[in-house]
Amino acid sequence: MDLIKNKALATPTEREKRPAHEKVYQTLRSQILFGELVPGQPVTIQGLTDSLGVGMTPVREAIRRLISDGALVFQGNRRVSVPLLSTADIEQMIFARISIESELSRRATANLQVEDIDHLERIDRHLDQTIADGDVSGYLRLNQAFHETLYSHANAPILSDLAERLWLRFGPSLRVVCGRFGTQSLPDRHKDIIAALRKGDADQVAKATAQDIEQGMELMAEALTAA
Repeated sequence: MDLIKNKALATPTEREKRPAHEKVYQTLRSQILFGELVPGQPVTIQGLTDSLGVGMTPVREAIRRLISDGALVFQGNRRVSVPLLSTADIEQMIFARISIESELSRRATANLQVEDIDHLERIDRHLDQTIADGDVSGYLRLNQAFHETLYSHANAPILSDLAERLWLRFGPSLRVVCGRFGTQSLPDRHKDIIAALRKGDADQVAKATAQDIEQGMELMAEALTAA
């Protein structure tokens, strides 16, 4: 069973139907989200064109969208990079993520069926295994899948879009922190979220989500400050 319901992991038929710029956008989005593009390291538009095996026009269009998302910054001379986060950036992200994602969790609580919660629990079990194995890539993908799956039940597309943009901004730095310190020290309040979901306690779900976000982002801030 596929535990990761990510937009970038569509079926071959769905991928073939997408226009070229959309395929490039989703590919680059995934690379940014999971830290395959290192924050601060410039890449050229020509380099991206060569690595992706596509024309210059779809790459330019994808980059334009990702700059609008805040996931890339233009450096001039046909170069772009994933932005480096400052302490002030992370403080704002903590506030924004807690505000938005706690509300998404709260709204999702009433819409989740038992089988949906069971699915979240399976994702979390696999996530635990990636932590134990020190599998950084697996951890990042399953952690994102857990939250995206939960939020998808909120029926709040505007809030979900805002949450996705925030994940694009901090995802690359989370990869750096995991790569430097491993997965063992990462906080995980997912079990608290699941327990509250089974009780149907929306306030407790929102609280556990806020704690999960705050602990993870503060650890990132400490690690990046110490670097």
